[in-house]
Amino acid sequence: MKMMKTMQAMRPETAAADRGTEGARPLLRPWSAGGPSGAPGAAAEVTVVIAGGDPVFRMGLAALFEPLPGLSVVAEAATVAEAVAEVERHGPRVVVMDLRPGTGTESGIEGTRRLRRLRPGTAVLVMAGEGDDSLFACLRAGALGYLLRSASGTEVERAVRAVANGELLLGPGPAGRVVARVAGLPAGSAAPVLLGLTRREHEVLDLVARGLDNRTIALELSLSQKTVRNHVSNILMKIGAAGRPEAIVRAREAGLGRAG
Repeated sequence: MKMMKTMQAMRPETAAADRGTEGARPLLRPWSAGGPSGAPGAAAEVTVVIAGGDPVFRMGLAALFEPLPGLSVVAEAATVAEAVAEVERHGPRVVVMDLRPGTGTESGIEGTRRLRRLRPGTAVLVMAGEGDDSLFACLRAGALGYLLRSASGTEVERAVRAVANGELLLGPGPAGRVVARVAGLPAGSAAPVLLGLTRREHEVLDLVARGLDNRTIALELSLSQKTVRNHVSNILMKIGAAGRPEAIVRAREAGLGRAG
């Protein structure tokens, strides 16, 4: 897998040997935010627990996250039970949950549901394999993010930061399935213009498709005009539109902009 190969190359062999391969354990990198999420000084820090039965998966993600500013892994867990214990201990902002069976008896979906009930303020980002049909079950269980394990390191980082801020983020493939389900379309027929947009970007694009200007959109969503401009710029880049008129056409073809 592209992401795992890249991340494994980033991880020193000695560090992996020191940590071992099984069970939940605090990492060598301390949690510098000063306490669980919500404690003084914790707001800017995205603290993460990595849960998955595959030690290579855990080590790879830890290696990916280690040099990233404002993001720190506080613990790893090989089972759902261990993940629950680490969440209770550290109160992380995000749990990255591998859906592959681990050494415990609970599935990643059950673990997601349990963690969300235990600590609603902790977001769960699920990572699954190609062909996995658990997307909607994970969303019903409370997951805010769903990526394929073939996602790039950049995509994983973006997803972790997005769900930490309460955004729903789906990889392009999973997003297409959601759009198709909501729109009542056959699987695989979702409009590409919607793929990869965050929930907020989707809201902004819908209002753009209705013909609203940035000032009106800012008032509608209680955002600053600068924030709206940034969202619009990101949307244009993601959907490959040359400008606002083209974005409106594509959004309306995808079924947006019909209300109001």
